[in-house]
Amino acid sequence: MLQIDGVSKTFFTNTVNERVALHDISVRLGAGEFVTVIGSNGAGKSTLLNITSGKLRPDTGTVRIDDKDVTRLADHQRAKYLGRVFQDPMAGTAPHMTIEENLAIALERGRFRGLRRGVTNAKRARFREELATLELGLENRLGAKVGMLSGGQRQALSLLMATFSEPDILLLDEHTAALDPQRAELVSRLTAELVERHHLSTLMVTHNMEQALRLGSRLIMMHEGQVVLDLDAERKKRATVADLLGAFEKIKGAALDDRTLLQ
Repeated sequence: MLQIDGVSKTFFTNTVNERVALHDISVRLGAGEFVTVIGSNGAGKSTLLNITSGKLRPDTGTVRIDDKDVTRLADHQRAKYLGRVFQDPMAGTAPHMTIEENLAIALERGRFRGLRRGVTNAKRARFREELATLELGLENRLGAKVGMLSGGQRQALSLLMATFSEPDILLLDEHTAALDPQRAELVSRLTAELVERHHLSTLMVTHNMEQALRLGSRLIMMHEGQVVLDLDAERKKRATVADLLGAFEKIKGAALDDRTLLQ
């Protein structure tokens, strides 16, 4: 469960470049709830994820995960609660390490790490089993360097690694945006399957409105650092891309097309 209450964040305060990224925003995710987040550039979507992850601290407000106040904890201190997949397929893995070494590190995220074997036979068997669900043949390439994988393969691996320890909160930061359509569809399908399998509370930022409607159980739209639209599961099922564009037009006061919002 995630509780973001009254969070504000301003960059470059008291300068000519001052920018309010979040303004008194409150968002709550229930256990197993999958929320997709849309909005134009500068709406505050990535700032919201960065404050949730601990990469940034809010100026005001609190962040709680499973009723624990983590507002002042740094990102490495929140690691045991969170899994995150970034837009860049190269960002979530160590390229010079093997697939099994990357998975071993992901499995120990947030745990005490003493001196012991990094990869045991039991772990290796589990790695093969989990990798087989990706349907990419990676279960037969445990010793391959991750840097040799394609972008789609690497992003699928990043997704698996982020969910491996069954985190309390999964953060997805436009994690299919850098992939070709075929690989993006694969990673989207894997996302839905992994979230459902592990019953993960998930916050996913995307510029793809069709994807935002298709995935998840709830949708929120952000604009100028605030939540301006919040669709529950029932309303989300009935909504269309045209509906979202219409809602955004009313908020921004200008005619938009799909390309405008996705920029």
